[in-house]
Amino acid sequence: MPVKTSKAYLTVLGVPEKPQISGFSSPVMEGDLMQLTCKTSGSKPAADIRWFKNDKEIKDVKYLKEEDANRKTFTVSSTLDFRVDRSDDGVAVICRVDHESLNATPQVAMQVLEIHYTPSVKIIPSTPFPQEGQPLILTCESKGKPLPEPVLWTKDGGELPDPDRMVVSGRELNILFLNKTDNGTYRCEATNTIGQSSAEYVLIVHDRRTSHVPNTLLPTTIIPSLTTATVTTSVAITTSPTTSASTSSIRDPNALAGQTGPDHALIGGIVAVVVFVTLCSIFLLGRYLARHKGTYLTNEAKGAEDAPDADTAIINAEGSQVNAEEKKEYFI
Repeated sequence: MPVKTSKAYLTVLGVPEKPQISGFSSPVMEGDLMQLTCKTSGSKPAADIRWFKNDKEIKDVKYLKEEDANRKTFTVSSTLDFRVDRSDDGVAVICRVDHESLNATPQVAMQVLEIHYTPSVKIIPSTPFPQEGQPLILTCESKGKPLPEPVLWTKDGGELPDPDRMVVSGRELNILFLNKTDNGTYRCEATNTIGQSSAEYVLIVHDRRTSHVPNTLLPTTIIPSLTTATVTTSVAITTSPTTSASTSSIRDPNALAGQTGPDHALIGGIVAVVVFVTLCSIFLLGRYLARHKGTYLTNEAKGAEDAPDADTAIINAEGSQVNAEEKKEYFI
């Protein structure tokens, strides 16, 4: 005494049932639209549903929550829509239910997809360089669901011309020994219940003498002088150190813009030197003429300066010459 009271609020969690995936029908054809629904009941509060495909979560889904008849628990469903292709074959789609009553251990439901699709075909040769006289195996690699079996081999649109030498074993075409008549287009066709697909291989048989490059330096290709090109040849010889062929470069004056042109600096320097030499020559010639400028008179002209007529000028000139010869001075 006195009496003391207290209150406690109890919340009973509704544990969700194991989820179920519906809507899957096997098999599914490539390109079809698939709709999967994951549903769980009895959760309180409402559980959360998440979708995963190849461990990658899918966000674009529809979510629906409904109250059960007891008005205490909930039924939750989620719908996933997507279009399937051949990469989805064998993929696991997982529906996961998260709820606080599961103690961090979610409940999951899984559905493995089975997708049927037309075959994909690829031809793989046993050697990349078929040679005359050697065998060749062409393998027709076909993938499809259901698996295509067997495959059909043809040459140039018809049957194989030499069944004794061209043996078909499963997906392989075995040509025992090659010759030039084997050149042509080989076709492999694969068929299953969904459809048909094919691949082609063009066979070119090479001569045995061209099967490998000899250990000699390859000849240098001569390029015409009117063609602008640069050729670089490098051949390794196993019996001697590595030898590199020289690089030849021929320039065409009519080459396109963007190619290496003449050295404009060198041309400008040459022009400047020529102009300088020309100016110096003109200057020296003018100076020489200026120094030798004057009046030069003949003997006749010297006597004609004061003469009234031509005869007198001649007589005066002769007299001047005589007087010039008579007037002499001697120094001892």
